[in-house]
Amino acid sequence: MRKLLTVLLLALVTAGCGVLYRQPIHQGNLIDPQAASQLQVGMHKQQVLGLLGTPSIRDAFHQSRWDYTATRLTGRVGATQIKNLTLWFENDALARWEGEYFPQDDKALAEEMRKFGNLPREKNRR
Repeated sequence: MRKLLTVLLLALVTAGCGVLYRQPIHQGNLIDPQAASQLQVGMHKQQVLGLLGTPSIRDAFHQSRWDYTATRLTGRVGATQIKNLTLWFENDALARWEGEYFPQDDKALAEEMRKFGNLPREKNRR
């Protein structure tokens, strides 16, 4: 009984201190650094979609602006980091872009997620 109380007390103390590992939470667009380096002035919107994917924010009132937004939260009390890559179009051609993203984090996270792929369907499922 005494060992059980010791283990429970130790678990309670370490859980309350935040010593336990907290996985970073990534949300938003993953942008491949190689794809971002291929952006060129004059590219058509379809070419940009092929490189970067669908933007996080496509404003109905400002159709010439696309925003690729990503956030990262590390730990319970850490500050949320926000990165935004903004692209401007003129006559459906890329005019300019500015901002930043998480290039190393996005690459590592994409490689990690590629391991899982699509889950196979159950063969006997009707």
